[in-house]
Amino acid sequence: MELMYRYILYIGIILSAIFFAMYFLKKAKEKKFSGGVKLASTFLIDDEQYFKKRKNIYKVLSYVTVFFLLASIIISAYLCSRPYKREMHTEDKYCRDIILCLDVSTSVDEVNKSLVKELAKTVEKLKGERFGIIIFNTSPVLLSPLTDDYEYIIECLNNIETALEMRIKMNNSFFYYPDDWYYWNAYISDGTLVGNEERGSSLIGDGLASTINNFSKDDNNRTKIVIFATDNDPYGEALISVPDAAKICRDRGITVYGIGTHDMSQANMREMKSSVELTGGEFFIENKSNTFDDIVKRVESHSENLVKGQTYFTNVDYPEKSFVMLVISVSLLFVVLRLLRK
Repeated sequence: MELMYRYILYIGIILSAIFFAMYFLKKAKEKKFSGGVKLASTFLIDDEQYFKKRKNIYKVLSYVTVFFLLASIIISAYLCSRPYKREMHTEDKYCRDIILCLDVSTSVDEVNKSLVKELAKTVEKLKGERFGIIIFNTSPVLLSPLTDDYEYIIECLNNIETALEMRIKMNNSFFYYPDDWYYWNAYISDGTLVGNEERGSSLIGDGLASTINNFSKDDNNRTKIVIFATDNDPYGEALISVPDAAKICRDRGITVYGIGTHDMSQANMREMKSSVELTGGEFFIENKSNTFDDIVKRVESHSENLVKGQTYFTNVDYPEKSFVMLVISVSLLFVVLRLLRK
């Protein structure tokens, strides 16, 4: 423990020493003093046991009062000197790039809503990672490039959750048309249906392939991860198939974690599972084995590129123990003073 202003403690000790010296000089002077009003037969009072007892108690309480008063002065000076500890901090950073790739066709709404809600909690704990978001249906849309602006990412995830929640309500009710429905529908639909009439929808392979070029080619030292949510049920001709997109991810060192729906067909499930496992990732089915919690833990454990960040020192005040001692000392001082008055 060090002191920020050590000289204040020295001043407190000097003042205490002066007070201590003055107190005992005064006591010595009182013993030598022979003046005052003379009373007859006071020796009889001095011989009384009760008087002797009270006199001894008074003397002890006087010394105790001086002790607690000096202790309070010294502890106060110590507090004013600002006791602190110098602590070293190292900002460990994960050199990871994570892209969330969401199939925003209506058949995946429930999965996506649960996933983005869980990921918003995860993003709050990120340290050094970059996070991006791509949504797709017929065409992919880059909702957020890779960034470490976590507040913005959380805002995007919350917006997606709100939009999906509203769309789910709309699909379950013919009379639910809130004023902001068009805004939230546009948030997850604008740009994703470009070419829909000619090419169809849910072009899964194109969605996964769109993530590849959003990773930096120059950052080979960073772990690259894709969280890929879809039912893998295309309604049209994609430019690239899911297995082919997965091969490119593997060749680029990109690991894909896939999340499928519980009602997807066995053929679509097998294709997606084999594709993501080809990249070194894992495949999950919603509502089985705590899907969202498991995938978050897998991504968090994928941390081969943990690097030491900048080391710095901070001064952290530690007044707690001294403050408690001061409170105790002052409290006992008042108790003793109370006893002296009796």
